[in-house]
Amino acid sequence: MGKIYLSREGYEKLRKELEYLQKVKRREITCDIEHARSLGDLKENAEYHAAKEAQGLTEKKIFELENKLSSVELIEDLNISSDEIRIGAKARLLDTDTKEEAEYRLMSSEESNPREGLISVSSPIGKALLGHREGDVLEIKIPAGILHYKVLQISR
Repeated sequence: MGKIYLSREGYEKLRKELEYLQKVKRREITCDIEHARSLGDLKENAEYHAAKEAQGLTEKKIFELENKLSSVELIEDLNISSDEIRIGAKARLLDTDTKEEAEYRLMSSEESNPREGLISVSSPIGKALLGHREGDVLEIKIPAGILHYKVLQISR
């Protein structure tokens, strides 16, 4: 697994999720399994099978989170120039067609949330923005058509 670039907030969110799964969810599932065992025959015990399945899914998620967290590099710790759009940068853009402004922050796919203006560097808009500087005018092809933007400001 390669490097995963996260903000400090994204890292903390994953770390807290892992801690919850390890310390709380595991205990809950263990109690569910013990309760289901007390009900008798395990071959036809739906509660037992559901609890065992939940246990497997939880352990898989714990494994995935541990692997992700071991590969994290914090965006804030990188020495990235702030004069061009790179991961972690906020870009204030002007839609040259509608004259409306938009602000996006480029993040890894693990942290993207378009509703909050956090877009993945691997999305069509994210890919198109990478490497551009203030004043650049660009044309971005998306499934819904073509966007025309001017880069107004870049910040970190």
